[in-house]
Amino acid sequence: MLVDGKWTEDWQPVQAKDAKGGFVRQTSSFRNWVTPDGAPGPTGTGGFPAVAGRYHLYVALICPWACRTLIARRLKGLEAAISVSIVNPVTTPQGWRFGGMAGATEDAITGARYMHEIYTRADPHFTGRATVPVLWDIEQGGIVNNESADILRILNSGFGDLASGPDLYPAALRPEIDALNATIYPRLNNGVYRAGFATTQEAYDEAFADVFAELDAVEARLAAGGPFLTGETFTEADIRLFVTLVRFDPAYHGAFKCNRRRLADYPALSAYLKRVLAIPGIRETVSIDHIKRGYYSIRAINPQGIVPLGPDLDWA
Repeated sequence: MLVDGKWTEDWQPVQAKDAKGGFVRQTSSFRNWVTPDGAPGPTGTGGFPAVAGRYHLYVALICPWACRTLIARRLKGLEAAISVSIVNPVTTPQGWRFGGMAGATEDAITGARYMHEIYTRADPHFTGRATVPVLWDIEQGGIVNNESADILRILNSGFGDLASGPDLYPAALRPEIDALNATIYPRLNNGVYRAGFATTQEAYDEAFADVFAELDAVEARLAAGGPFLTGETFTEADIRLFVTLVRFDPAYHGAFKCNRRRLADYPALSAYLKRVLAIPGIRETVSIDHIKRGYYSIRAINPQGIVPLGPDLDWA
């Protein structure tokens, strides 16, 4: 991680833990918003108007949080307005790096070799982990936002007439979307990480129970309704669920020891996964190769770095 702008140690997946030995996720540090006219958003300062070509996304195809933003960029028709760099999924002693394998790109914006260099360009004294996604302001040479939930909403509504496609956070459904996010995030999206990076049996057991309780709950919800979480309308809640589901069997079941059942053992969730993959533009944001190589390169949980050949996926 970075301490006062200096890379101080080999990359480790767990930088903080609670009293039970549970994984604690870092709070995002950059929380400005792009808005149609540059007015301030819900957090941070103003001065970031929607302008085609001004902003750049840094993402990893292994990362569910980053892929939230890639999906929104696709669905909102912003590919031409917002450029993208994709880091290598295999972790290094200096964290994420650019290039070096198929599907990973060099950083054509700043010429950085490692993601942590992006953070120190934005703040020479930054302390914390150099995470993705990052929404970068090319004009000002700084980070607008590095919180995936914010960037998802920025892409949905912050680019005004530059964007098209469905409203992913419609006003009439916001209470329901917020309620879904409030349970799916801690118990499932972050729950798999809490299981995978637990440092005590107690922390693992608690996270494991949360993961499968939430999978059971969402399975029941989709079996009783659908086709999406709020009914007929595909929303940000579906994006946030999908990015975890698509990684479950190839990564979380094995690497994170979330192995009570496979996603393939849930009929409604399996059908839902295929429905979402069939939405134009979404399948292109999924790389099973990057997902498997990335998670199984984390030496803290897989010391030999051996990447499994399976599983067979009937949707891949």
